[in-house]
Amino acid sequence: MKIIGIGNAIVDVICKVEETFLNQNNLTKGNMKLIFDEKEFNKLLTNLKIEKTISGGSVANSIVGLSQLGNEVGFIGKVSDDIFGEKYEMGLKNENVKYIYQKKKEELPTGTCLILITPDSERTMCTFLGTAGKINDKDVDANAIKKTEIIFLEGYLWDEGNPKKAFDKAIKNANKVAMSLSDKFCVDRHKSDFLDLVKNKLDIIFANEEEIMALIDGKHFDEVISFAKQINKFIVITRGDKGAISIKDNKVTEVGAKKNLKLVDLTGAGDLFAAGYLHGFINGLEQKDSLIHGTEMSSKIIQQFGARL
Repeated sequence: MKIIGIGNAIVDVICKVEETFLNQNNLTKGNMKLIFDEKEFNKLLTNLKIEKTISGGSVANSIVGLSQLGNEVGFIGKVSDDIFGEKYEMGLKNENVKYIYQKKKEELPTGTCLILITPDSERTMCTFLGTAGKINDKDVDANAIKKTEIIFLEGYLWDEGNPKKAFDKAIKNANKVAMSLSDKFCVDRHKSDFLDLVKNKLDIIFANEEEIMALIDGKHFDEVISFAKQINKFIVITRGDKGAISIKDNKVTEVGAKKNLKLVDLTGAGDLFAAGYLHGFINGLEQKDSLIHGTEMSSKIIQQFGARL
């Protein structure tokens, strides 16, 4: 197998709403709210008409993208044996992703993200992690990890529970390890752990400019380049309208951003960038070509989201 992803298994539940629904439920348009109370989440869900469900989560999105590019891939993520758990498993299988997990009835339900789309195509999200953040070492299939070229981890998984044993088991058995830093707030919460991973345990690191600057407490981007050259790892950074850059040893490779994009929604673009880059990497393409694949994949989701519903 080419790549196995390990991350939060979140069912994206897409619903059309009016702005009055957001106001009535004290939701801030365009933002993501993390809900910890299952009753509060279920109350929101019962008042919605579900348009579509998608097997999501940051790394899962990347894995689906890799599958769509023709790569043999798998995913490990914790769900419960409930309605949304069944939808999650079927969604991955429909995308030709091998789901390397045997679901069972858990104390918490399957993780769910309500994606509330207002008439202007703006997304407001409410996420209940449920059992997704409870992954542990018993959930990781060491034999499957040993047989894959790269495992891909997400920083988001560190936000709940104690997945360090799962991470350690996966890394211990892996041939190569890639990881996304996920977002700046995630970096701020887990800076010392992430620095240790980046310096000592990872082979490929994905970040945007804000995240990597936060990780090293940098004030200028030149500091990022110096840091990356010192640690001898592939550091791959998206820089918005400045394009993307990869750094390994003393080699710095840059590509520009796609021009004339209709910026409907940037959410998820980083997940698809990682898919495009990893597709190039595991198929032996040059760094520049891998970066180009990444920017092409991210530009597609930027242009297409909002026209689907």
